[in-house]
Amino acid sequence: MNEEDKNRKRKHNNNQDFPFVKRFQEPDLTLRLNFGPTRPRQTSPVNQSLPSTSSSPPPPPSTMAPSQSMQALLSQTPSQIPPQLFSSHSLYNYMPHFVPQPRQETSTSIPVVYHRPETATPRPSRARRNPTQVPRAGKSETVPALFPWATTHRATVHSLDYMLSKEIVSITGEVQCKRCEIKYEMEYDLKEKFMDVARFIENNKSNMRDRAPSIWMNPVLPRCKYCEHENSVKPIIADKKKGINWLFLLLGQMIGCCTLEQLKYFCKHTKNHRTGAKDRVLYLTYLGLCKQLCPDGPFDR
Repeated sequence: MNEEDKNRKRKHNNNQDFPFVKRFQEPDLTLRLNFGPTRPRQTSPVNQSLPSTSSSPPPPPSTMAPSQSMQALLSQTPSQIPPQLFSSHSLYNYMPHFVPQPRQETSTSIPVVYHRPETATPRPSRARRNPTQVPRAGKSETVPALFPWATTHRATVHSLDYMLSKEIVSITGEVQCKRCEIKYEMEYDLKEKFMDVARFIENNKSNMRDRAPSIWMNPVLPRCKYCEHENSVKPIIADKKKGINWLFLLLGQMIGCCTLEQLKYFCKHTKNHRTGAKDRVLYLTYLGLCKQLCPDGPFDR
């Protein structure tokens, strides 16, 4: 055996006796190959910051998409992300930097003053005119007396004592039959008919509750003296309100034949409340006329 064979055999025995030498020599060979002319591979900052816990070869590079790695970083709170990762990661350059400003304490507080915007000058308020006391423009409170029992004031009649002193004992008015349509004049005894109305009010006023009863709302009309039909004669009411024969309607208890506007006219010129339903205004009209005939009677509201 020559010298060359001995050296080969000796080298082979050394490798079998020391197997760990080969493990240390292989990485050196790998390092020498990595420093070749090829471009070095960049390692992730996460891999650089985490120390190796074993001597086994590093796992293969992660195949996670860049968008998934970015979503994982965004899902973490700032306290969970290491400070060195913020400064080294490429996402750090696109995140806004918030620098907290120190709160300035003021010794005095300045009140906020609200300035009302300038508006147009409001129109001066006008005193409200009471429609129950002042007539409309061009209208006078006094009118010619169309009946002997009527005064020169609108919707006003003389008292019972005055008319008896003037020997006015009967009140007349025009009527028309709804059946035969004959017009004629009807007459009522002043004192007798007024006592009937006054007695009815005195006996039923507490139950009326400021409302006209049905017998006033739907009055029973007289019998026609020509065709002798019952409940057929109706009073003829003047078209102009100032010509209404209020006393004749009162004595015949036929004021309910008037319209609501005609009743409001009476309440307007006698200083009475003229709003509400017809039964209320009609009730005030009856009491108002009785008060004019007998001011001392029980005809207050």
